[in-house]
Amino acid sequence: MGHLDHAAYGWLTPVLSYVMASIGAALGLRCTVRALAATGSSRRNWLLTAASAIGTGIWTMHFVAMLGFNVTGTEIHYNVPLTVLSLLVAMVVVGAGVFAVGHGNQRRRSLVLGGLTTGLGVASMHYLGMAALRLHGTISYDPLTVGLSVAIAVVAATAALWAALHIKAPAAVAVASLVMGAAVSSMHYTGMKAVAVRVAPSDQALPGATAMQFVFPLAVGLGSYLFLTSAFVALSPTADERAASASASASASATSASAGSASGASGASASAVSPAH
Repeated sequence: MGHLDHAAYGWLTPVLSYVMASIGAALGLRCTVRALAATGSSRRNWLLTAASAIGTGIWTMHFVAMLGFNVTGTEIHYNVPLTVLSLLVAMVVVGAGVFAVGHGNQRRRSLVLGGLTTGLGVASMHYLGMAALRLHGTISYDPLTVGLSVAIAVVAATAALWAALHIKAPAAVAVASLVMGAAVSSMHYTGMKAVAVRVAPSDQALPGATAMQFVFPLAVGLGSYLFLTSAFVALSPTADERAASASASASASATSASAGSASGASGASASAVSPAH
């Protein structure tokens, strides 16, 4: 068996991956809160943004953590199509869970369905990403630990969606995001604990791309997307702010119209009392 190192760069990759998972969770929760206060196409757009944020955050967390994964006796490459597919699965399945909550009429049933769908999507993304690994040897998994990692994913996803439905205050959302980041990271490292590698030394070149050739640039790009989307959400007015702005505009218009009517009436009165020439 090859020796597995899950933190080849020390605490750098675990901490950075946790930060990315927390940012994705925070952004997704804020977008879901915005969606629940909106209607029509606006709700749909906020839910799409929430799904992309959560999916991107989880995927980036996984592969940033994988940058620190090392197996003694073999290089590690990644199958590019499978790696991209894992990102798409994360976004699509998480999106299905978020939309189930955002458009469901029965909150409890929608929460259970959404949590199960999203959790299975997170687990599918993780194990698809692991299936993309190319190394000199074979990978096996402990079934019980795999099952535990899937259970953690489902519980974490359900808790995140519950938070989106019930937590509105920014400080509470921040705390929920930190908890969600910890849960996603726990799911990842639990899943990695299930991995065993039997190394078969070989001089043959491995197919696929190295982490620095493909995974690192893609993770940087997706991380940049999360930060830019965070700025957009922070600068976008909430439904309450838009309502207050509309109310203020209406009041200003009414005041202006009232002043104009009073001015017109005063002018007409002055004309009526003017002496004839």
